[in-house]
Amino acid sequence: MGRTCPRVLLFDSGIGGLSIADSIRRRLPQADLVYAGDNAGFPYGDLLEHEVVMRCVMLVEEALGRWPCDLVVVACNTASTVVLPALRTRLSIPVVGVVPAIKPAAALSRTRRLGVLATPATVDRPYLASLIDEYAADCTVLRLGSSELVCLAEEGVAESQVDEERVSAILQPLALGKPDTVVLGCTHFPLIRESLARAMPGVSYWVDSGDAIARRVVQLLAEAASEGAGTGQGVSTFLFTADSPAGIARWLGGNNIAARALSPQISRVSLNIARNSSIGSAGLWQQ
Repeated sequence: MGRTCPRVLLFDSGIGGLSIADSIRRRLPQADLVYAGDNAGFPYGDLLEHEVVMRCVMLVEEALGRWPCDLVVVACNTASTVVLPALRTRLSIPVVGVVPAIKPAAALSRTRRLGVLATPATVDRPYLASLIDEYAADCTVLRLGSSELVCLAEEGVAESQVDEERVSAILQPLALGKPDTVVLGCTHFPLIRESLARAMPGVSYWVDSGDAIARRVVQLLAEAASEGAGTGQGVSTFLFTADSPAGIARWLGGNNIAARALSPQISRVSLNIARNSSIGSAGLWQQ
């Protein structure tokens, strides 16, 4: 029997993973969601790998200590490329990572010209190159990494608008390559999909991993034997390692599906980051 009252933990360096939370909420409306945004470490694309691993493991273990969950989603492409082995070694529950949607994008493309829009760290990872070799070897693949675009997505949520002139300028190198399909290789980017589409009107398909991740979550929870750690009421809890992002309460109270079931609960957590690179225990929760 599948878990009828699951609780799922998602985490990202900021608010980008809310795009994954939306997809999960659509398929599991009664699931409790705990969202942990490490905005004190934002953006992960500018950190060294060992720093990303340390912060992610500490945040996940602290969150699970307070809110036991049935499954963890690494709702960040950059983190998924480096932290999954460490988390899977330390946790007894399933851990799902985000994979750039190269395979479905290649299946959609008619011109065989793909764009990959991600953080600099993701576009440079050998993992992305292996996905391209396996699923898009017959395609011309144009890669664009931009931390600034991630910041614009965060600002867009805070201010309820996106600087579309800056978006167009950032995308200019990718637009010159004339891809017909673009992979959104950062979970922040679906949040500004409309602005991206206006900047590159020639793109027929914008492909992200949200629904594929949600289907995988549903599958893994269905394979579990117990009733789960959740309340069955669709509670949404949001945690941030710095001050809550400006405008997040307004945004969550609007059209965001991840927070729609019940009024969102927003808290702050401080991480006591060790001076060395070892993974230690996290700090104290602040109510």
